[in-house]
Formats: sequence, structure tokens, C-alpha cells
Amino acid sequence: MKGMRNERDNPQAEAAAHTADPRPSRPGRAIADVVQRWTAAGRRRFIASELGSLPVVLVLVAVWIVFQLLNPNFLSPRNLSNLSVDIVGTGLIAVGIVFVLLIGELDLSVGSISGLAAAAFAVLNVNNGVPEWLAIILALLVGTAAGTVQGFSVAKTRVPAFVVTLAGLLTWNGLMLYMLRTSGTINLDENGLVAKLTSYYFSNEGVAYGVAAFAAGLVFLMSYRDRRRRQAMGLPHRSLRSIGARTGLLAVVAFAAAYVLNRFQGLPLALLIFLALVGGLDVVLRRTPYGRQVYALGGGIEAARRASLSVVRVQTAVLAVSGTMAAVGGLFLASRITSVSQSSGSGVLLLNAIAAAVIGGTSLFGGRGTTWSAVLGALIIQSIASGMAITDTPIALQFVITGGVLFAAAVIDALSRRSQEAHGRA
Repeated sequence: MKGMRNERDNPQAEAAAHTADPRPSRPGRAIADVVQRWTAAGRRRFIASELGSLPVVLVLVAVWIVFQLLNPNFLSPRNLSNLSVDIVGTGLIAVGIVFVLLIGELDLSVGSISGLAAAAFAVLNVNNGVPEWLAIILALLVGTAAGTVQGFSVAKTRVPAFVVTLAGLLTWNGLMLYMLRTSGTINLDENGLVAKLTSYYFSNEGVAYGVAAFAAGLVFLMSYRDRRRRQAMGLPHRSLRSIGARTGLLAVVAFAAAYVLNRFQGLPLALLIFLALVGGLDVVLRRTPYGRQVYALGGGIEAARRASLSVVRVQTAVLAVSGTMAAVGGLFLASRITSVSQSSGSGVLLLNAIAAAVIGGTSLFGGRGTTWSAVLGALIIQSIASGMAITDTPIALQFVITGGVLFAAAVIDALSRRSQEAHGRA
């Protein structure tokens, strides 16, 4: 009776009942309707560019499947553990580039800054006997200072960042060559603090599983807190089921990674530091006023100025972050080979770092991307390099494949931007 009263009280429901499909309901047709709704929803999400990191993850899975079929050792615990360490140096530099891309600019100096910071550390510690901890701090300050100078120059002169940082690329590289002029190559202490950044592993299996549990729990608590805050403000928010599903998926991936790493030597210290820095900077970007200002500046610099946003301060800070992360990445790259030479920071490092940020999903047009984009992008690039190495594929083909993936990512980004503009969301 209650349902009958509702239909009589609601003319729209009564009209819908009269115009309903007269054909009898069948289980097959019901399933087809569900599939059709899912397909339509997926099409809408694709058109609206709301797929997030899903395409990047699918590309990574495809790369792993292909190389595993070519060589069964590709997904072995040893190779995956080495892969998790190899991505750290380039990945850290790519994280800094993400900040710059978010404001619609490009930093071409990160490779040179990474080499300069590594050279500064080596000269201070090895040649002049400065304690490692102090040499590390001074090397990081070198990167911060270089980025700050470039950022202030961009903000004050309004010269495009790629021009200023191109000049920086030449300047910092020349300064690095000057610092190494007497020796050319400086070998680091293999038992020193910097060397242990990429050579130390937590052999206790409980450490890896503990980190996995901590990460899953932290994500759940932050998501739940965000849900309550948005709910209290009357804003759209995720359901508890959605939060639980996302946390559960993360937990499965984290514990699977911990299991694989424990099958070799345990959790690498380099990977732990990398993920901690990425997670911390992600919080800075998405949950602090500074991070919101970075995204706002990426949405339009003139609009940001009209909104009384301190463009000079934000641009300077962004380039300073990029320089600092380049210095951190340079120390990890030096740690991997326990030496610093005149070729440090050169070669394809800059291209790989930029490619990692873009392939991971950071927009070239600014305003869209996260620090985790750099992780996914670096993982794809290093997976291609690792797969090429164990299958004895010429390195020239590696460049071709990486370039093709980068071009595809750029095209998808451009099409996504165009789609957003067509739907009034850009």
C-alpha cells in the first residue's frame, strides 16, 4: 500500500510506470543493461578525462607482461628489487619536475644541478675531509640555491622558465666541470653514508610488511578524515565502501611488493626514502595552502595575479623545490655507482626525468598531476630499460620505445585538455 501511495502522490513516477518497457524482464537482459550502463559510464569518464592513473598502470602491466614473456627472469625478485632501487635517482628528479609542470613551466637544468650537487658533496667530503652529514646538507643547499636563483629570475623578469633554466643548464654544468677539473672522477667511500643509500637493505622481513601495513593504514585514516571534513562542509565525498576498496587494493599491492622484496634481500633503504619523500610532497601539494596555490597558478597566471596570489613567491618556491629534488636525486645516482665524474648529470638523465613526469600523467599545460605521477613514469621508463638489458635488445631500440611512449602520453594529454575545454572543465 505504501508503494501505491507513493506512485499516486508522484505524477512523474506514475507516468514512468505507464511508459515502461512492456517486455517481460529477463536475467539476460538485466545483465546486458548493467554492462551497458558500465560501458556508458566508462565512456563518459574517458570523454571527461577522469580515468586518473589507470592508463599509466595498464601500460606498466603491458610492459611487464611483454618482457616476462621474452625472459622469465624479468619478474624475478632480484630484478624487481634492482628495479625498485634504479628508479629512485631519476624518480626524485622527476618529482621536482612535476612541481614545475604544475605551474605550466619546464625546468631544463635539473640534470646539471644533480651533477653539481654530487660534485659538491664529493669535493667537500673526499677531497677536503668535511664530515658526510655536513657535506650532504651543503650539497642539498647548492641545489636549493640554484633553483631559487632561477625561480626568482623567472618570476621577476617574466622570461619563460625553459629559457632561464637552459642558461642554468650550461652554467651549472660548467661550474661542476670547474669543481672536478683536477681529478675528473672522485670515488666515494663504499662504506660511507651516501654509498649506503642504495646498498643498504632491511633484511628483517617484518620491516617490509610493517611499512606496507603502515602505508595502508595511513591512507585509510587520511581518506576517512577527508571524508568527514567534506561531509561536514556539505561537499561531495567518497563512501566508506569506496574508501575501503581503495585501501584494500593498496594493501594488496603493498603486501605483494613486500613479499617479493623479502624474497631477495629485503626492503631497500633507497625505496623507503623515495616513497616517504613522494608521499610527504604529495601531502604538501594536495593538503596545504601552498599546494593549492601551485595548482591555482597552473590554472592561469593572470587569473592568479587577479586573485592576489603571490606569483613571485610561488614560482620561486617551485623552482627551489625542483633544484632541491635534483640535488637529492644526484646524491642517489652517485650512490648507485659510488663515484662522481664529469659526465654526472648529463646524457639522457634530463630527458628521462621529464619523460617520467609526463608519462606518469602530469599535464604539460599545468594544473594537473601528482608526485605519484613521477613514480609511475619512472617505473615505466626503468622497466623498459631493464627489460631491454636482460633481453639483449640494442639500446637504440630502448630510446625509440621510450620516445614512442612519451609521444603517446603527450598526445593523450593534449586530447584530454581539448576534451576538458569542450566540456567547460579547463
